[in-house]
Amino acid sequence: MLEQVHDALWIAEGENVSFYGAPYPTRSVIARLENCDLWVWSPVRLTADLRADVDRLGPVRHLVSPNKLHHLYLKEWKTAYPEAALWGPESTIKKRSDLSFREPLTEGPPQDWLPDIDQAWFRGSFAMDEIVFLHRPSGTAIIADLIQTFSDRFLRTHWGWFRFLARLDGLTQDQAGAPREWRLSFINRAPARRARAKVLSWNCQRVVMAHGEWVRSNGHALLAKSFRWLGA
Repeated sequence: MLEQVHDALWIAEGENVSFYGAPYPTRSVIARLENCDLWVWSPVRLTADLRADVDRLGPVRHLVSPNKLHHLYLKEWKTAYPEAALWGPESTIKKRSDLSFREPLTEGPPQDWLPDIDQAWFRGSFAMDEIVFLHRPSGTAIIADLIQTFSDRFLRTHWGWFRFLARLDGLTQDQAGAPREWRLSFINRAPARRARAKVLSWNCQRVVMAHGEWVRSNGHALLAKSFRWLGA
């Protein structure tokens, strides 16, 4: 079932997936562009009900992986929507050599969605990079793993005693951060700081994350707090 966030923006909640043995919730974002094409970010498992809901919105034309960890259901969606283009950073494209992508995503949005969606490229880590997106009409930042906000209820239900690791890693709702080991992997922080400056210039009201509780208001404050680890 889709949750409507804005006239042209929806959220689809997916199943939990295992990441190093820990259950992670999944979430996809679907935007209807100015030309009525659908832009699908971080696709979750495509159930029959979800496909029916999506088909009522319009034609799926873009399937987007924000980083190399968010690729699990790309092939499933591409099979269902063969006319849709696959997009991702170079790291995703290298990881999924079985799929045919458009040109790699970098710092600026392609012409295909330029009027509706902006993007910033967080790089400088030896382990990961990520494309963060802005849905312009709704003022919504869309983030995969750079901000994770697990609620205490989710952690108690799904992680049990293991939940203390989420707090140590900075992933709880009150901390709203990237995993500490990922932060440490940003040896060259200058490109990420430039990306942060761009994201903060968006002055977002909402922030939708793939993992955890998303933010419906005062998103700019959350973004400023969450990216403080990058330093000045």
